[in-house]
Order: sequence, then structure tokens, then C-alpha cells
Amino acid sequence: MTDTRIRLLQEGDWDELVALEERTYAASGLSEGEVALRSRHRASPSTCFVLEHAGGFGGYLLALPYPLFRCPDLSLAEEGAVQGSNLHLHDLVIAERARGRGLARRMQERLEETGRAASYQTLSLVAVNGSPVLWTTLGYRTQPGIGLPASYGTEAVYMVKPVEIAVTSRVSGPLPEQKRADADGSVPGVVRRS
Repeated sequence: MTDTRIRLLQEGDWDELVALEERTYAASGLSEGEVALRSRHRASPSTCFVLEHAGGFGGYLLALPYPLFRCPDLSLAEEGAVQGSNLHLHDLVIAERARGRGLARRMQERLEETGRAASYQTLSLVAVNGSPVLWTTLGYRTQPGIGLPASYGTEAVYMVKPVEIAVTSRVSGPLPEQKRADADGSVPGVVRRS
């Protein structure tokens, strides 16, 4: 796929991004609008990407650090950057003309690489519109009982995936276990829609 490239989101991408987001989510009541979308990008510009495919806009991915077991409210803009060990995949949409080519998987892989390089421990998302099956095939697991903002609707599912550590040398002894969240959802020491 030499006619496909993933790059950081730029100012000139917003018109196409907002139009694609609206086409994808307006009918289900999940469209956020440009102000909220831009706030997600401002919170973490280094984890927001655009897919260029066949010479045009092929899709986008917005991700931002967010506490594990929490997620942005679709009806509110972000107030500022959040730090932590979890990278939340807020939105990944492939343009209609580029679907069915495995490009969502490529975007997800880019996010994993970015997360690994920045030492994130987990990736999260909120699956909507019947998409949990897709995300399960990409390694995410449902986290039952996580309260989600009402803006996602009643069928939304919170999902988490550990960031795989690239091991380039032999390790003596077992790797440390993943830290579990406390009852309030915070992770000691330290996924929207799709």
C-alpha cells in the first residue's frame, strides 16, 4: 500500500475530519462537533493521526492520555491535558472509500507503537454502534461495570488492552504483573468510539 500514509493531524485536516465524524456519528446521536474534537487534539497532538489514502483524506484517529476506567464525555470539551499511564483511543474513523482494506488495524498499530514509545501501560476505548467484536479481534477486552457518561448511549462498552512491551534481549525472571486499578478507578504509580 504505497499510496497510504499515516501522519500527525494538521490544521488543514479539520474540515474533512469534522465532516467524516458527522457522517459517521450524527444518525446515532454520537457526533461531538468541532469544538470538542479540537479539544481532544489540543490535549495530546502527538497521539492524533490522519490517514492519507489514494491521494486524499482516508480517516483519522484521536487519542489522549486519560485515567484508566474513565473516558471523555462526548458533550464536553477537554479542559486541559491529563497525564497518566493510560492512552485513550477516543475515535478512529476510516473514510467510506477506504474501508475494507485493513487500514483501521494499521492506524491501531501506529497508536500502539506511539503508546509503547511513550511508556504507556494500557490503551482504552469506548466501543459503540456494535463495534466490540472488532476491538476484541485487535486485543481489547471488555471491562464490565465501568460507568460511562450518558452521552455514549446505553449500548457503549469500555474496553482495555495492555501495551505490549517490545523485548529485545533476554530477561531473567518473570516480568512484573500489570497493576490493577483501585476501586475508584485510579492506577497506583502512575477507548471512545470506534
